[in-house]
Amino acid sequence: MDLKEESALKGDLETHWYYVSKGRALQKMLDQNTVETVLDVGAGSGVFPKAFIKDGFCKSAICVDPNYSDDWLSKNQHDQIQFVRSVERVDAPLVTMIDVLEHVDDDVELLSYYVERAATGTTFLLSVPAFQYLWSSHDEFLDHRRRYTLKMLRNTAERAGLKPQKMRYFFGALFPVAAASRLADRLVSGNKEPESSALGSLPNPINQALIRIHDVERVVMFPWNRLFGVSAFCVAEKTVDRN
Repeated sequence: MDLKEESALKGDLETHWYYVSKGRALQKMLDQNTVETVLDVGAGSGVFPKAFIKDGFCKSAICVDPNYSDDWLSKNQHDQIQFVRSVERVDAPLVTMIDVLEHVDDDVELLSYYVERAATGTTFLLSVPAFQYLWSSHDEFLDHRRRYTLKMLRNTAERAGLKPQKMRYFFGALFPVAAASRLADRLVSGNKEPESSALGSLPNPINQALIRIHDVERVVMFPWNRLFGVSAFCVAEKTVDRN
């Protein structure tokens, strides 16, 4: 979860169609099995852990992000969510990395850091932007390094020491629109410096309509979709301790 994008949305995250829909799809990937604690890496303001707790998916969360300022840390601690810059060990049964791996040069190294510190049997839930041909000024604004196919995401997970269990694309319902708009963006923007994220606040009727569209997708398309989408998801498990 990107703090830069959160700033562009002016804090309107918990009701934004993208975050509501993605949060529900993430829980669907895990078959809505509840856990005690979630460790969310690159958590930003913790929009997804907050949704998980609200929905009863987990009781508490640890949010890790090296970009937290001292002021942020002093103002944002509470009983159910702990915000920290780093962790030396992973005790949570579920580790989430939502829109994180695309931000670093070595995604295997970052993922391996947490896999090596996790117990055998720990579940990892990964989400990344999908398909390099959807690259646009949105990715450049957010300092992305790459977009992924499921095959690329599987390879990253396996090289980090995980065994992928389930993989899906999401936001397939809007894939044709996204592909057309990203192509138009490249033609128009050229070499201009990116100025903003593609996600922005929308009028409530449109926002609610997009949530409903993706509620339908989550039931009808998501369980089998290994073909196309704007995001790629992977559920993987640490099955062997390599230390």
